[in-house]
Amino acid sequence: MSTETEETTEETTDDLQGVRNRTPEPAEPEQEETTEEETEPETFPREYVEKLRKENADNRVKAKTADDLAARLHTALVTATGRLADPTDLPYDPGHLEDAETLTAAVDELLARKPHLANRKPRGDVGQGTSGSTSSVDLAGILRSRAN
Repeated sequence: MSTETEETTEETTDDLQGVRNRTPEPAEPEQEETTEEETEPETFPREYVEKLRKENADNRVKAKTADDLAARLHTALVTATGRLADPTDLPYDPGHLEDAETLTAAVDELLARKPHLANRKPRGDVGQGTSGSTSSVDLAGILRSRAN
């Protein structure tokens, strides 16, 4: 029985070496013929490149200006709601500019999570300051009445 095992082991080893020898080797890369057109990089005139760079710089400035204006508009819209003490507490989202309901929902959600950000301006009669008197008080009349 041990002879059969040794023979099987030898056959298996021989088979594995045969598989290793049969694996194809990577083919050598074929050399392609290079022409003058492929070796020279494509270049553009200096004036054209400078024009493109200036145009891109102008577009970046315009985009930055548009982003700044959109952020200012967002802050103004949040201020107009009057519900937040500091309108910059609500992060900028372009969706708020397009839909008033989205802005209102965002403010509601923020105030639900952080109620301390709400505007605390007192409204109505809080019992301070000038108020309309219901009766007229005449100090001169009071002094006259006590003088007699």
